[in-house]
Amino acid sequence: MQADTVISTRIDAVSVTVYRAPDRAAGAIDRNWPGGYALVTETRTVDLPQGESVVRFEGVAEGLMPETAILTGMPRGVREKNRDARLLSPAGLVDAYLKRRVTLRRTDRATGKVTEQDAILSAGPTGGVIVHTEQGYEALGCSGLPERMLYPQAPKDLSPRPTLSVIATSDRATRATLQLTYLAEGFDWSASYVADMQGDGSRLDLMAWLTVANGGVTGFADAQLNVIAGQPHRQPRGDQPRPTGGPLRLTCWPMDITSTHPRWNLFPVEMPPAMMAGGAQEIVVTGQRATGAVFSPMAVAAPPPPAPVVAEQEDLGDLKFYRVPVSVTVAASSQKQVALLRQPGVKVERLYAATVSGASGAGESRPMTLRLRLHNRKDDGLGLPMPSGRVAVFERVDDMRLLAGEADIGDKAEGERIDYDLAESADVRIAVRPTGSTRERPDWTIALSNARPFDVTAEVTIPHDIEPRPKDMERRGNAWIWRVTVPANGKVDLTYTRRLPR
Repeated sequence: MQADTVISTRIDAVSVTVYRAPDRAAGAIDRNWPGGYALVTETRTVDLPQGESVVRFEGVAEGLMPETAILTGMPRGVREKNRDARLLSPAGLVDAYLKRRVTLRRTDRATGKVTEQDAILSAGPTGGVIVHTEQGYEALGCSGLPERMLYPQAPKDLSPRPTLSVIATSDRATRATLQLTYLAEGFDWSASYVADMQGDGSRLDLMAWLTVANGGVTGFADAQLNVIAGQPHRQPRGDQPRPTGGPLRLTCWPMDITSTHPRWNLFPVEMPPAMMAGGAQEIVVTGQRATGAVFSPMAVAAPPPPAPVVAEQEDLGDLKFYRVPVSVTVAASSQKQVALLRQPGVKVERLYAATVSGASGAGESRPMTLRLRLHNRKDDGLGLPMPSGRVAVFERVDDMRLLAGEADIGDKAEGERIDYDLAESADVRIAVRPTGSTRERPDWTIALSNARPFDVTAEVTIPHDIEPRPKDMERRGNAWIWRVTVPANGKVDLTYTRRLPR
């Protein structure tokens, strides 16, 4: 004989480890349904009866992958596990109570009189709901009166929250501490960097926020939050439908016209007084003594702010593991930010960049891109792994802190170069044109101009080979890098011959 269903709703402890979306190397997180996933480990305590029982774990992550679920702590293991796709909803209740008795409540529009009668659900919820009363069969919602169905109780196999159920066996009644571990979709994370340029422009103060997104309807309170930087190999998985209760659509077959009911006489309804916009307001009262001195809470010195919580970085093989040192709440359908790093006084180089392309052969002048360059090394104030994300760069003009630009960056290891391409400059420009070339010997001239009142550093990428091979240029991949100082209000030219493949 099967024992009663055991429902577990309380999580004693939980750990959430978030992996980034595999196909999102840069860009913003999808707010509707994040494309990453998380490894969730829950600790729960349940009272198991003797014999076979169905244990329902309510409040698991919405995107749970049932094939990845591992449950430990059961006295005799688990025989079967299921991801319950039906949730408590109007459609779910109708489906659960088919051929069962419900109470039909109707309100007369003219008098406000409420009547109740027993009914049996004969069909639904797809295509409408049919009920059987003493008067016969009728479609719900087609009587012209406000009506609703009342159910004796919510079925045990329906839950308002995502649920995983297992069938287990115990030799005796016992209290067991279980650990449930599973992968769940609908999570993602990224790094959000904020860079404040210092006065002379040679250094910046860099901080980063770890932004974690949970797109599901389940939140995890007081969780141990971790994130993984890098891209572990994961086999592609087909899209899985998000479990919902489904909408209840009532279908009627109209038999009359609008003139049949020219006017509804509605009974008066007493409404409570409207609340003030924004809810209740806090009132602060100050007291004044005869001396005229006024005491105000604002005069009390505020306590110092708590020390910022910064995620701690550890190695996980070739991946990077970031652990938040305090418990946090990963709320449902929301994003959370935790400090990732703080690096003041990072050395930065300002330059202007462009790439020679086929489209630039017309000889027209075009703006170059303002680029900030950092070197991820300890001597320059960094020297630590930097996860991919977006950086916002701010500069000060007088007393104003203004946004200079934003840029996306990929994962950067220690020792790598980091470039922030911020904005096009109308003052520093490039023009590329052919100069007396032939098909056998194509000659090109790169002309740089600087309208700014100070010297600037320019860096031009030439994505083809040059003849003869230059000795004063950097070779980067298959391209040559021409780096030059353009004087204030001046120009610099470079003429070269493109080496054709033989």
